[in-house]
Amino acid sequence: MFFGMFFAFWRFLEIVTLIPTLGMLAYFVHIYASNNALTPNYILVLFIVSVLGAAWAIATLFTYHRTRDNARFTGFIDLCFVGAFIAGVYELRGITNQNCSSITQGSPYTIGFGYGSVTVNSLHFAANKQCAMLKASFAFGIMNCIFFFITSILAFIHGRGDVRRETVVRETHYSRHGHRRSGSHRSHRSSHSGTRRHAYV
Repeated sequence: MFFGMFFAFWRFLEIVTLIPTLGMLAYFVHIYASNNALTPNYILVLFIVSVLGAAWAIATLFTYHRTRDNARFTGFIDLCFVGAFIAGVYELRGITNQNCSSITQGSPYTIGFGYGSVTVNSLHFAANKQCAMLKASFAFGIMNCIFFFITSILAFIHGRGDVRRETVVRETHYSRHGHRRSGSHRSHRSSHSGTRRHAYV
């Protein structure tokens, strides 16, 4: 119950952050493809990982019962995605040194209040769209490293719990079965000895 709630929560966060990431990176892939140019590795790696990660997150969220039965396998795949997102973020690390926005001072203007006036300097804000999109993708990549690590730990913990419960059930079944066999064997011995005594008398 608790595993399902926590797992679904983190899976939902992964999907919510991965869909914008692959959308923004697809924009750059389309630009390079339309110009017959090769997409740089710092865009392509994170784009491929985001597409695969989003597909995996959606598949495991909507097939929760199978995911619960194969918790260890799910945890292993999530751990692989952690490494893949680290590689994608590492390739895109150069964007952290870029300044995507700038603020410039415009021409001053005066506001009159009847008894006086105030001179205000206007400010112009400019942002580089492509730079901002790459920085957002970089941030979402770091977030998904954390999200997939959390779901991996949850899956491994749930898998260990299932193994322990299965071991206890098997031991209980074997002990009950052995007890029944020993009890039937004792009753068989007692009945056999009783018939032998009766034959000697």
